[in-house]
Amino acid sequence: MAGVLSVRRGLFCAFTGLLSAAMLVAVSGCAVQQEARQWRPVEGGLMTRWAKDVSPGKAHSEYPRPQMARKDWLNLNGMWEYAIAPKQQRRPESYNGHILVPFPVESALSGVAKRVGEDNRLWYRRKFKVPGGWKEKRVLLHFEAVDWETVVWVNNIKVGVHRGGYDPFSFDITRALRDSDEQEIVLAVWDPSDAGGQPRGKQVNNPHKIWYTPTTGIWQTVWLEPVHQAHIESLRIVPDVDAAKVLVTAECSGWAQDHTVNIEVKQQGFWFAKVKAAGKAGHEIAVALEEPRLWSPDDPVLYDLVLTLVDGKGAEVDSVNSYFGMRKVALCKDNAGITRICLNEELLFQYGPLDQGFWPDGIYTPPTDEALKYDIEALKKLGCNMLRKHVKIEPRRFYYWCDKLGMLVWQDMPSAFKAGEREARSEADKNQFEQELKRMVDAHYNHPSIIMWVPFNEGWGQYETDRIVGWLKRYNPRRLVNNASGWRDRGVGDVHDDHKYPGPTAPKNEDARAAVLGEFGGLGLPLKGHTWQDQKNWGYRKYATREELTDAYLNLLTKLQPLIRDGLSAAVYTQTTDVEVEVNGLMTYDRAMIKMDAKKITEANKSLYEAMR
Repeated sequence: MAGVLSVRRGLFCAFTGLLSAAMLVAVSGCAVQQEARQWRPVEGGLMTRWAKDVSPGKAHSEYPRPQMARKDWLNLNGMWEYAIAPKQQRRPESYNGHILVPFPVESALSGVAKRVGEDNRLWYRRKFKVPGGWKEKRVLLHFEAVDWETVVWVNNIKVGVHRGGYDPFSFDITRALRDSDEQEIVLAVWDPSDAGGQPRGKQVNNPHKIWYTPTTGIWQTVWLEPVHQAHIESLRIVPDVDAAKVLVTAECSGWAQDHTVNIEVKQQGFWFAKVKAAGKAGHEIAVALEEPRLWSPDDPVLYDLVLTLVDGKGAEVDSVNSYFGMRKVALCKDNAGITRICLNEELLFQYGPLDQGFWPDGIYTPPTDEALKYDIEALKKLGCNMLRKHVKIEPRRFYYWCDKLGMLVWQDMPSAFKAGEREARSEADKNQFEQELKRMVDAHYNHPSIIMWVPFNEGWGQYETDRIVGWLKRYNPRRLVNNASGWRDRGVGDVHDDHKYPGPTAPKNEDARAAVLGEFGGLGLPLKGHTWQDQKNWGYRKYATREELTDAYLNLLTKLQPLIRDGLSAAVYTQTTDVEVEVNGLMTYDRAMIKMDAKKITEANKSLYEAMR
């Protein structure tokens, strides 16, 4: 079950799910067996094949932060106590039962499957022990994502408050730790879902059609990490393809301002840069790469990166492993003078699905890391080179798999309102949206797979588009920005994006922006035994058989071909899987079946790339 992570065994071994030796302190065989007797999935709903692999001792045990990995950490996923209580009530004296973290309380895999609502709070409690080897270090408590407002106490000491449903956050809990072995964490979480003005994507209190079950509370990994007072806090990695170098900035704690950052880069076992540089925290270090291989969907080559922090006496005080891909995305002109999207200065038509990221058994949380990886692998096999991650931000391991497997990502910002709701947004709502937008960019800045930010979808909560796009372009100039996917184009950003069901269609060609089709298709087919409910399923277009669905899909792609030749740079088909009552997926909601003839649609998908050449 356990293995010691060694930084010298290479970056990617740290991401195979091996646990650090420290993790054994908290997870013993007896404890796992006892907790397992307190948990079972809630029965009666649709489940994926990966649900059988979930247990209290095996709940997303993989290292959660692939682009800044340390060898010592402690996974706190597993059995916690929970209580649902009125919002105004203080900490409960007793709890309702046990919940399997990190699955949201609404999900079957949590073992609870209950709604919370805006009038209640969800409380969590668990105990843990700090490994003995951490005594002289700072201890950080990490939450990969909790939806939405979170208050945290450690040993009855309030250590912090966080508002945001999709971004990782941390608290230094060192001073709250007791000298005794046993420690206690308590969380209070409030989430208004669509009754509030915060970013929440497609979560609603009354699911129907394209609106789905809400997620409340912890829905990604919770973990502990020991660090020295002087340590690396974050990385910013910028590939500069034109100059054949990578620019690396290591932001460090205040104690490390006079320390040295050493950088080593390798690719496929060959060390071809060893750079030592002294500088203040935040100092950009350029690493020259001789004839670097460029990252692309067809060749997703990644470079390993090791950073060490050294004090004035030459002692190593911190070390982290990371990786990067050398790639460049920009607008360019084809031979006919049409503005297109180019990857590494080559024309590349982009095609793939609208990817909602919902699961029948885990809601927002995939049952396992293998399940998370499967969706990307399945899309690659079907001939897709891109997906649009739709009004949801995924766990960091999702983007790691996109980086490693070669899947381009258009990343939406989760929307705060439906179209037409609260056109005059409050200043508080705007501030919250922009804080979470910045956190999204910061948390995923280094992933080569992400090539486009999409701040707004179909006018859902859209406001001050020029200003938001301008900020994004200044803050992250090496990616494209889609000002609004569908409906309310404001003439800014890098692409003009239309939606059409079933379509397809294309915006008119422009000199300064590329034309893309951000959503089309939506061809529906419910397959008995693989649906969220037996009756009253919904689709933009409904078909009776797999053969009819396949023919309709092939007809759409035939119509797409001339649009590509005339100027269309990308198209997004709705969607990867069925989601709850919506049955427009390439796959069923449980991922058990490809709903069309896989061979025929794969050939059709791949033929789209030739239409641009």
